[in-house]
Amino acid sequence: MNFIHNIVDGFYHAVIYDQRYLVYLDGLKITILISLFAIAIGVAIGLLIAIIKVSASEKKILIGLKWISNLYITVIRGTPVMVQLLIIYNLVFTARDTNEIVVGAICFGINSGAYVAEIIRAGIESIDKGQMEAGRSLGFNYIQTMHYIIVPQAIKNILPALSNEFIVLIKETSVAGIIAVTDLTKAAQYIGSTDYNILPPLYVAAACYLVIVLGLTKLQGMLERRLAR
Repeated sequence: MNFIHNIVDGFYHAVIYDQRYLVYLDGLKITILISLFAIAIGVAIGLLIAIIKVSASEKKILIGLKWISNLYITVIRGTPVMVQLLIIYNLVFTARDTNEIVVGAICFGINSGAYVAEIIRAGIESIDKGQMEAGRSLGFNYIQTMHYIIVPQAIKNILPALSNEFIVLIKETSVAGIIAVTDLTKAAQYIGSTDYNILPPLYVAAACYLVIVLGLTKLQGMLERRLAR
């Protein structure tokens, strides 16, 4: 009974007491906001880099850009996201009025862009080369063929992988607190520090992340079934 009482008491002080659930909600809003902006930035960067890498074989003028793209992917994928976050925050955004949420969204977007680029590139290269020839035979130029024929088919193939990247991105934002962003994890740490009992708030934060991931996984399954039809 004493064990159960401790669990109930810890949950009460972590969530109910003094309306602390509002702190979690505020942190959750920031986590979702950073994730949404980051995935938008990541998809934009990833799509651009993927097209550059795929097109470089036909357009020699893009060889230099391809080299830069490969360097970007190598550096981003080869270094921890927390280190990237600290470097971008301290090197680029040095003003006192810097918005940490914007910094977090940009950093996670840049990080995600490297992975999204490889996902999209693989999706484009999975499309039969005859599709490009068919587009050219219809009178489309290279860009129009990529826009109207290749990329739409590639998106269908890579949607599950992009969904997984979004799920991973949401979990990665848990390190955003290192630059004073009060996200879900930071909110849990703050509540835990007030009572000197860190575990119950962390359990609550973990449960919130789990619910988000399960919801996105369910949505991903629905999209996959719809695409299969």
